[in-house]
Amino acid sequence: MDPERPSGIAPDLFGGPADEPGAPAPQAERGVHDAGARIPLAERLRPTTIDEVVGQRHLLAPGRPLAVAWASGTPHSMILWGPPGSGKTTLAQLLARRFNAEFIAISAVLSGVKDIRDAVARAQKVRAESGRATILFVDEVHRFNKAQQDAFLPHVERGLLTFIGATTENPSFEVIGALLSRSTVYVLQPLSMDELGQVLDRALAALPAALAVDAGARDAIVAYADGDARRLVNLVEQLGTAAADAKRSTIDVGFVENAIARSLRRFDKGGEAFYDQISALHKSVRGSDPDAALYWMCRMLDGGADPRYVGRRMVRMASEDIGLADPRALGLALDAVAAWERLGSPEGDLALAECVLYLACAPKSNAAYVAYGAARSFIADDLSRPVPLRLRNAPTRLMGELGYGKGYRYAHDEPGAHAAGERYLPDGMPEQRFYHPSERGAELRIGERLAELRARDAAAREAADRATADRASGDRATGDRATGRDAGDRSDGTPGDPRPQSS
Repeated sequence: MDPERPSGIAPDLFGGPADEPGAPAPQAERGVHDAGARIPLAERLRPTTIDEVVGQRHLLAPGRPLAVAWASGTPHSMILWGPPGSGKTTLAQLLARRFNAEFIAISAVLSGVKDIRDAVARAQKVRAESGRATILFVDEVHRFNKAQQDAFLPHVERGLLTFIGATTENPSFEVIGALLSRSTVYVLQPLSMDELGQVLDRALAALPAALAVDAGARDAIVAYADGDARRLVNLVEQLGTAAADAKRSTIDVGFVENAIARSLRRFDKGGEAFYDQISALHKSVRGSDPDAALYWMCRMLDGGADPRYVGRRMVRMASEDIGLADPRALGLALDAVAAWERLGSPEGDLALAECVLYLACAPKSNAAYVAYGAARSFIADDLSRPVPLRLRNAPTRLMGELGYGKGYRYAHDEPGAHAAGERYLPDGMPEQRFYHPSERGAELRIGERLAELRARDAAAREAADRATADRASGDRATGDRATGRDAGDRSDGTPGDPRPQSS
């Protein structure tokens, strides 16, 4: 086996195995297209040297981190974090070749602890037989749970494995701290429009038959790719096949749309169609139309929307449009997202469908949403008021001596677990009513409960006011007696005045 070619290569940036017998020649030798090879266009365009990689100049330009690592010839553990089609797998393969390392690739979607143990055994064998290092490439590493990540961590620490992970998710949340601390995180960016144009030129040049693309079609292809080189190359291959079937050597934007109408239903995350459809989904749920809600959700999934985004939007709908009218809605939305993350597509899509139907059928209330906005608006315009002493915690003796917590009424010690008449807003602040529950769903009972509590509060405060008034009156009477006169005495010498009368 050629020592410059690592074995065990998994699908690369554009998909498909690499460096197997019969693989195409390097790009410089690809002027002649072998129709019999039936190698996907994306595989034929796979970079064979780091200089052929399009994009990621912030990492690959001279003096930049991966260029320095490439020049050093010394591998180190890393995490490549970036969107689909940005070159994560290709870079891992090129680095393995540069370091003359055994390359073992596993997918976190399809692999488990057994596959990790097999990779460790293979790395041990390679080291024993040739002394070569082994790079373990874990695609979609964010899908490995803690136990699976722990399984190869000791071997990374001992240096048996150099770990390279690829992820589309923030590794700070998805990768265990011990593994993260032993890896350098490199952030890959979506390819720019100009960079996608370079990939498009290479893809067109590699087609079996020459294909001219006018400016409109070119713009449509690049826009469709949305920063994803793999998507662009696959699209060009589809167009080449469609053009050959139609016996055309030139295509325009109309041909692009007609030839791959189904693919073009996909939309980029910033495109108008994306926001139009998520708006239609949200309004269908708010309008309690389960059929329309399900339709728009399926349109989005069919068009290529990230199911996790759809799930996050449904969590928002549960909070904004259903709220406490059905408190179960928020939990069900979170459960649906968790189910999808555990199962993936297509199995997990059913959990999202169940959720969107439930949300559409649930009673609606935006009372919590309105209350939150009102509270935020009030606070933005109001003073910064201190917390009343009775509501403050007193963890130290000094704080207790300063009056922290003094006079606080523990609700569970009060009748009905409610300290009737107590006030929890800052002292001196006008009474506020941010939350006005609707008369739908569970909020109907919430409203009744609040009305009962507020009536008890009003009665308790009225009683407290009367008691205060009575005490004040009693204090005045006590003061009068202390000075030796009754309340009816006068100081002008009339009866009752203790002063002696003049003769």
